[in-house]
Amino acid sequence: MTTQIPPAPGLTAWYQQGRLEQHGAHRLFLADAGAGPAVLCLHGFPTASWDWSRLWAGLVCEHRALAPDMLGFGFSDKPRGHPYRVMEQADLIESVVAQRLIRRVHLLCHDLGDTVGQELMARQQDGVLSFEVRSVCYLNGGLIPGAHRPRMIQRLLAGPAGPVLALAMSRRRFKRSFSAVFGPETAPDDAELDRFWRLLTHNGGRRVQHRLIAYMAERLEHESRWLAALKQTRVPQCLINGLEDPVSGRHALEAYEQLVPAARTHALPGIGHYPQFEAPAQVLAAWRSFRPG
Repeated sequence: MTTQIPPAPGLTAWYQQGRLEQHGAHRLFLADAGAGPAVLCLHGFPTASWDWSRLWAGLVCEHRALAPDMLGFGFSDKPRGHPYRVMEQADLIESVVAQRLIRRVHLLCHDLGDTVGQELMARQQDGVLSFEVRSVCYLNGGLIPGAHRPRMIQRLLAGPAGPVLALAMSRRRFKRSFSAVFGPETAPDDAELDRFWRLLTHNGGRRVQHRLIAYMAERLEHESRWLAALKQTRVPQCLINGLEDPVSGRHALEAYEQLVPAARTHALPGIGHYPQFEAPAQVLAAWRSFRPG
């Protein structure tokens, strides 16, 4: 499998901050920088760790920041025919942390990363997690299945036509559907969209999109377990939410506040599904004000 870097400004610099490393049968890309208390950044679908690039300098000045590309995403391996599952992604994240002998982390999660984070929190509650989560901060995502409003493209990818649709996906169609989840004034420009697209398609990524999106069905399958991870944890947690997100915006924030009334929240007006990309300074300030020492 090729490891050639997609030739796009910004991606080469990000790739050079990390490395590909073996975890079980697969290689994962991981950006690992800074010193201090560890913060583990888990990205969403269909993107990659580059989502955190605008926060990176603010994170690594105070923390050791870890940002993996999960299996099937970004620069990591994208095995065809693989049954991508949240439980396996969580296992691989545990491997990443264990390989570095890190015992405690803060979690900073988004979208699919929220779901993986919920599974890690459930494992901690069960007493089987191999490291300790000191705090968890969720960004926009399907934390509560009943408050998740997937786009039509997501529904189609998850259905019988998913394999054909994934292969037929073009940059133009991706640009149109992807831009629609951002705030009205914060959508990525053409060059940024090109980077997102190159990361998605790197190493044959289009061929696995319909498999990667199986996490939406898993949210229903494991709903009780993952909602309990929100309601029962004693670990400090917060939600930073871009209110203009049509998938998991204001309505998801309200559902979260009803489910976890004692949790801290921070609303971002005018911001969509990618707060860490659209409003990095606001996200960093909100996270710092919440994060325990």
